[in-house]
Amino acid sequence: MPLDRIFMALGDPTRLAIVTRLLEGEATVAELCAPFGLRQPTISRHLRVLEEAGLIASGREATRRPRRLRPEAIAAISDWVEPFRRAWEGRFDRLEALAATDPDHRKAAP
Repeated sequence: MPLDRIFMALGDPTRLAIVTRLLEGEATVAELCAPFGLRQPTISRHLRVLEEAGLIASGREATRRPRRLRPEAIAAISDWVEPFRRAWEGRFDRLEALAATDPDHRKAAP
């Protein structure tokens, strides 16, 4: 799952909002149109981009075609972000430890 396609797809505010909505559960095109005030063809184009990026999948329930998030795509994003999160947490921990040893910092504490 190419991350560049995932991030390109999420770079559009409407598509990001659709993904955020799908965190609540699957939804049909009609259900996704309502909060955006967009017509079906416009939402369908956004959904096609999200599907091509591997972020969502469509199902079939009789005449309904609900869309849902693909957990493996979200996991790919999380896996990519994780080293950055760990690095920043380590930096903040070191900064906190340094601040705790600074005599001026102790005076300012309540």
